[in-house]
Amino acid sequence: MISGDLLSIQPSELKFPFELKKQSSCSMQLTNNTDKYVAFKVKTTNPKKYCVRPNTGVVLPGSSCSVTVTMQAQKEAPPDLQCKDKFLLQSVAAPDGATTKDIGPELFNKEEGKVVEEFKLRVIYVPANPPSPVPEGSEEGSSPRASPQANGNQNVSSFEDVSRSLEEPKEKSSEAWSMISKLTDEKTSAMEQNKKLLQELELVRKETSKSHAGGFSVLFVLLVGILGVVIGYLVK
Repeated sequence: MISGDLLSIQPSELKFPFELKKQSSCSMQLTNNTDKYVAFKVKTTNPKKYCVRPNTGVVLPGSSCSVTVTMQAQKEAPPDLQCKDKFLLQSVAAPDGATTKDIGPELFNKEEGKVVEEFKLRVIYVPANPPSPVPEGSEEGSSPRASPQANGNQNVSSFEDVSRSLEEPKEKSSEAWSMISKLTDEKTSAMEQNKKLLQELELVRKETSKSHAGGFSVLFVLLVGILGVVIGYLVK
């Protein structure tokens, strides 16, 4: 706050939230410290850039007045958001019952015996969306990060699991092929034995038919029984 004999100004600096291509505003509160009417006038070093409402007015005794300053949208940001613009607020005692229409430029002329107070206010740009601070370490509720060593062990374990899963089918496949090969060999051997028994049976049948027409020898019956057992084994 800036306080003089006539007016008090709050705040002492004009702070504008700065964002490219967007207007920004701030306000000043003027308070009359006397029991007289006080006229004020606001000037700036860059009038094309700012709009002041009201730029002139009268503050009644013991009352306050609000002044709004609007900065036009800017296409470029100054380096480090540093601004050299300034405002000048002039105040002077006015006749009782004076209104804004009664205020002219001559009222603020510095003459002998007239007190004209002047306050300079600088402009400060404030980032419109300042980045939020990021706390160090993991946030509460978030899962902890695994250390590089843990990640390395996990990767090795995963590789071993995959390798094992790839080797198991190969082992099972090898066992299956071995079993199939063994069964195939047994089947081939059984078929050869069966063929040989059939040949022997046919030979015995011919000999038996010659020696005992219409009858069967004990050897023939025995061979038929063996052949039945073999055929039954193959069917299973």
